[in-house]
Amino acid sequence: MRSKMHNDVPDTVDLSVFKSLAPYLMEYKWRISLALSFLILAKVATVYLPFVLKNIVDDLNSTQQMLAAPLALIFAYGGLRLASVLLGELRDTLFGRVTERAMRRIGLKAFNHLHNLDLDYHLNRQTGGVAREMERGTTGISFVMRFMVFNIVPIMIELCFVIGILFINYGYSFALIIASAVVAYVSFSIKATQWRTGFIREANAADSSSNTRAIDSLINYETVKYFGNEQYESDAYDKQLAAWEKARRKNRLSLFALNGGQALIIAIAMTSMMGLAAYNVSRGVMTLGDFVLINAFTMQIFMPLNFLGFVYREIRASLANIEKMFGLLDRKSTVVDQDNAKELTINDGNVHFNQIYFAYDDKRPIIKGINFSIKRGQKVAVVGASGSGKSTLVKLLYRFYDVNNGKITIDDQDISQVTQHSLRQGIGIVPQDTVLFNSTLIENIRYGRPTASDEEIHQAIKLAHLSDFIQSLPDKENTMVGERGLKLSGGEKQRVAIARTILKQPHVLVFDEATSSLDSYSEQQIMAAINEVAANNTSLVIAHRLSTIVDADNIIVMNNGIISEQGTHQALLTLDGEYAQLWRLQQSEQS
Repeated sequence: MRSKMHNDVPDTVDLSVFKSLAPYLMEYKWRISLALSFLILAKVATVYLPFVLKNIVDDLNSTQQMLAAPLALIFAYGGLRLASVLLGELRDTLFGRVTERAMRRIGLKAFNHLHNLDLDYHLNRQTGGVAREMERGTTGISFVMRFMVFNIVPIMIELCFVIGILFINYGYSFALIIASAVVAYVSFSIKATQWRTGFIREANAADSSSNTRAIDSLINYETVKYFGNEQYESDAYDKQLAAWEKARRKNRLSLFALNGGQALIIAIAMTSMMGLAAYNVSRGVMTLGDFVLINAFTMQIFMPLNFLGFVYREIRASLANIEKMFGLLDRKSTVVDQDNAKELTINDGNVHFNQIYFAYDDKRPIIKGINFSIKRGQKVAVVGASGSGKSTLVKLLYRFYDVNNGKITIDDQDISQVTQHSLRQGIGIVPQDTVLFNSTLIENIRYGRPTASDEEIHQAIKLAHLSDFIQSLPDKENTMVGERGLKLSGGEKQRVAIARTILKQPHVLVFDEATSSLDSYSEQQIMAAINEVAANNTSLVIAHRLSTIVDADNIIVMNNGIISEQGTHQALLTLDGEYAQLWRLQQSEQS
């Protein structure tokens, strides 16, 4: 249940949007020129139609005329009407390609731009709202081009022709009535549309809110089921829909007032034109053909104007939506490549965190002078309480955020000086929460390296200890995993993540609490796969369960953003500090 007219309507029309659109439209200059030529020819044919109609009526009204003359005019009338329609269709066909290509290019640019924005933007965005903005923006381009170029501009051209013709052929009276009526109609439509803006905005806000609520609820389907809150979600959604219904009712009533006012102006204008024409015919000043011509011109002008209120509001809304999308394209990421950024070259994969300071918010520092190294073939683990900054280290290594002070290097290359793409290509991760695409198992694994061969994928499946599980499935590797991998267990998703990482063949591996939510049996299987993958590679492990890192070359204990202890498992137990206390606590929980 959605309103078709769901765009936000601005208070003013920002014509600078056309400047932003111009580069995308100019790709087909010859098509635009040809389409505009057909537009003008179609309008000339349309304006000439009433003259042919006048001559037909006058000839039929004259007893002296031969039948052949009216028949010729009737065929001419049919030919002109056909030409008008065909020229209009050719115009639409030619210009359609221009609009569609612009929509495609801008839509793709917006999609790519969203992927290039920093993590902070995506943590704060609302998926439903952003998707709707992209949809409205691209749809707005189509609407503006179709109605501005093929409705507003042709109406203005035709209006100038008609007023000029009426003034030259029939004096100022008819021209003045038409001109006054058009001015009154346009003025009323603009004022009434601006009055309706508040109601439309209210309906749009309710529409977006209900849409976002529905998407958010469906994305969190599992959470809803865990807590049995289906009715709560239904009631909350219905509350949003009730607000939408109320806003739409106000919108509909205001639309009635707009349409009623427009109809009144048209009725007065047409009655005045017909009355004046009839009076002139009765006086013998005009013929019946002139009467028909006046009627035809009046109908031709006011029929398209009937849609002016709708078109004006929708064009304003579309321009605003296009402007919003260009505003999204103008949004800058806080993490960008340097102008002279080079490709990261990894030979050994030595990683060094050198006096790192970082804060998401200046008032709350997260990392306070962290300094440690991971050499090739080493496994370094980071442990600590929640909020100590463990996972932030992973985000900084991936350069989802830039450090405030210090630097992170890989093989002595500052990661802030290399391209983000090459950096992330060299790192593989098995995250705590593996999110899969709603596709098949094999396609989710192939995502690690889309160009990989089937043989390489099956080798990765084998190394990730996924073979037995896949063989047990009816559709084998072609099994659909569901949205976000809903059909797989936590351990199964983790093994898919490991297979992806194996397929990627990175030099630096990151395991972000990869087994924290698994049972002991699944943990053993995952750890076996992890150890195989990590052999001879640089490994950074963010750990919750200390039993998984007893073989680490170095264990770093973090507390409130600093390193409080570090050493091997045995050395830290001998130290009898925070790590030893945490170890005893976990051992007692397992016993």
